[in-house]
Amino acid sequence: MRGGGHVPLTVGIDVGGTNIRASVVDGAGEVLDTVTASTPQSARALEDGLARVVKELCARHAIGAVGLAVAGFVDEDRATVRFAPHLPWEDAPVARRLTDRLGLPVLLEHDANAALWAEYRFGAAAGGRNVVLVAIGTGIGAALLIDGRLYRGSYGVAPELGHLQVVPNGRACACGKRGCWERYCSGTALVDTALEMLATDPTRSTMLAREAGRDPGSLTGRRVAGAAQDGDPVALDVMADFARWLGLGLAFVSDIFDPDLIVVAGGVSSSAPLFLDDAREHYAGSITGARHRRLARIRTAQLGEAAGMIGAAELARAALEAQRDAVPAGPAGR
Repeated sequence: MRGGGHVPLTVGIDVGGTNIRASVVDGAGEVLDTVTASTPQSARALEDGLARVVKELCARHAIGAVGLAVAGFVDEDRATVRFAPHLPWEDAPVARRLTDRLGLPVLLEHDANAALWAEYRFGAAAGGRNVVLVAIGTGIGAALLIDGRLYRGSYGVAPELGHLQVVPNGRACACGKRGCWERYCSGTALVDTALEMLATDPTRSTMLAREAGRDPGSLTGRRVAGAAQDGDPVALDVMADFARWLGLGLAFVSDIFDPDLIVVAGGVSSSAPLFLDDAREHYAGSITGARHRRLARIRTAQLGEAAGMIGAAELARAALEAQRDAVPAGPAGR
């Protein structure tokens, strides 16, 4: 119960470039039901697919609202997708179109913001006040919580921490710049660093050299981390380099935002035992005035791949309840 009323069930949807995952989430952040589908490649087909999975869940549950977690730029009103690199939307009023089709309130949110909100309400960020979430996968996604509120910037696109330039004229990035943090601290970066080290001395690694020799394109960040767990010397050096860049980047971020808590999320976080302790040391050694200030706690996320769905559902629930609270009471409610 919230505010003495019924807490509605809501649907949170992770809209990925490959799959749509939609879950019914209750007021305690528990996932009750999930539907998955492939992501269509046109805007109309994608919205058809989203409507279809929501209607399937509505047939089994009483749903009050829908939240979409989107990897892309969402406007400040959380109604329009400005741009999403892996989705067919551009300046698309997605929330209005889906609301019209479903007859339910629909809210959009950046996927990292949704994940941070879920971790704040139900996971690793609970009790934090100023929190940074760094989601490390193919690249770096990020989100900020300031005084317990998500910070989206003036136009809805903050923060792009993965594209802070850490190496002038460094590795080329898909964003058009060079030397971005995510080019040295991501799943993709693990592969690039491994290939660079192997090119210098391929005899130091039997596992990675053999795999890269057969097909360099087959090497993945997960494979590099697995080789490090097996004691491969090059893979261990790659993870050490990754830890250095993670600690350095988190020090940059902390010098700007001074958080009390940092949450490391994303696919790479599953390999945290290989790098997180070293990253904490690099962070403490790189932050300005480390001996004269309290350092942020650094934790790994708790909610895994469900975080975006849980966070989007919880944000949709909060918006629905705020809307209900704003409606003046009629004569019977006075």
